[in-house]
Amino acid sequence: PPARGSVEVVDTVATGLDSPWGLAPLDDGDLLVSSRDTGRILRISGEDGGKTEVGEVPGVAPGGEGGLLGIALNDTDGRDNHLYAYFTSASDNRIVRMLYNPDKPEGRQLGAPSTVFTGLPKAGNHNGGRIAFGPDGMLYVGTGDAARPGLAQDEDSPAGKILRMRPDGSPPEDGNAEDDSVVFSSGHRNVQGLAFDTQKRLWASEFGQNTWDELNLVKSGRNYGWPHAEGKAGEEGYVDPVVQWKPEEASPSGLAYARGSLWMAGLRGERLWRVPLDGAEPLAEPQAFLEGELGRLRTVVSDGADGLWLVTSNTDGRGDPDDKDDRILKLKVR
Repeated sequence: PPARGSVEVVDTVATGLDSPWGLAPLDDGDLLVSSRDTGRILRISGEDGGKTEVGEVPGVAPGGEGGLLGIALNDTDGRDNHLYAYFTSASDNRIVRMLYNPDKPEGRQLGAPSTVFTGLPKAGNHNGGRIAFGPDGMLYVGTGDAARPGLAQDEDSPAGKILRMRPDGSPPEDGNAEDDSVVFSSGHRNVQGLAFDTQKRLWASEFGQNTWDELNLVKSGRNYGWPHAEGKAGEEGYVDPVVQWKPEEASPSGLAYARGSLWMAGLRGERLWRVPLDGAEPLAEPQAFLEGELGRLRTVVSDGADGLWLVTSNTDGRGDPDDKDDRILKLKVR
């Protein structure tokens, strides 16, 4: 990629969304978007931005940063028919999957949820929530420490980890930190961004505490330091981030890979960061776009070509929404 890139907002796809969080593109160009505070999933037309209610995920108990968070489609069979959702329930954070049938009546297009994984500690904040299917067909899950930092180093807790599991929630045969475990990496504070590059490497964006937010290259069995290390600490036994930011410049949530660069959405930072890559290293200093223009930015997803979908997050209780928030925008990038 070029050392210096560009971003052009080419379309406002949808407006008037309530606490949008997760985004899942469909093969026909439409989008599924989750609403954190209502527990509903909407289908957004890629042509005219029209909204159709897909259904409400049962058992969602919103509160603080919790609620209906990340969603992902498992289309390994070539059909968009299994929708996965990460959400906060009354007792924990959990992952379920549901059959998705767009031919059914509006609001009743989701089948009964089937449990994939339960027992992820919940709290008012640090619930993690991003899920993504990797190029290996496994489901990757970013969790938070549930405001209990010690859980990130607790081998018996799934909190403060990145998990890797089969689509049914069971541990894979190999590739994880330990056999018969879904833990892929540990020592994370609050992972809300996951992305794979063309070399199938996993990258994650992570909220720091008061000093450094992080972009990490994530490898199996590695420990990323929290709460003993934050940012580039250089401490033995812990992996330093590839890039770090002050929280007021980032507070990152979504992460995507497109056109040879990683694109990271900033909440408190209210900007989109571009990190061009030369293999597994930054090619140049990170570059900020859209600073202060759209407010808080929650989710960014590649369109598979030269564009991104970008979701704002101004109705999440911490933003300053206008009469068009929240919105989904289409970006052209290089």
